[in-house]
Amino acid sequence: MFFFKENSEGFIIKDVEFSSVLGGDDVLALGIDPGTAICGYGLVKLQGNHLKAVKYGAIKTSLKLELAHRLAIIHHEIDALLKQYQPDLIGVEQLFFNKNVRTAMAVGQARGVVLLTAALNDVTIVEYTPLQVKQSVVGYGRATKDQVTLMAQRLLCLDCAPKPDDVADALAIAICSLHSSSLNKCWEQNR
Repeated sequence: MFFFKENSEGFIIKDVEFSSVLGGDDVLALGIDPGTAICGYGLVKLQGNHLKAVKYGAIKTSLKLELAHRLAIIHHEIDALLKQYQPDLIGVEQLFFNKNVRTAMAVGQARGVVLLTAALNDVTIVEYTPLQVKQSVVGYGRATKDQVTLMAQRLLCLDCAPKPDDVADALAIAICSLHSSSLNKCWEQNR
């Protein structure tokens, strides 16, 4: 579970207790690439050393709907995924500043809905920058979208590349979450 604590400089930081999350051998992560038009999701299970795609897709909302209704659809769909699959953790891409402020605002709003939905379902939240996700999945932080898609496909033994890019990114976020969680578990056990 996650909790907040104050560090030596007086900042409140979020800390994740992975030992409670990763008690068994199998771990299920939900990766989310937030967006209001397309919100990619990917459920990936780590079974021993093997990654398996459980379910993946995109939540698409119509541009004709009011923003509040689009965000409600995202909440409803993510909530349904969390209730049906009960993942051990949810990985979300951190917001990075884009030249297009309008796009950054929309992504931030969708991201907020995802974080709130995860918190309401008491699911551990882990957040990664795009650079961290690329480093974890491809081995190179400046990898292209095509390289991320190809590696997600190969790591999950998928017959075809996950589309659209939002879905491939969500699967990559789930893989990154599992890689990071596994490292944290090993680190905790060897302390």
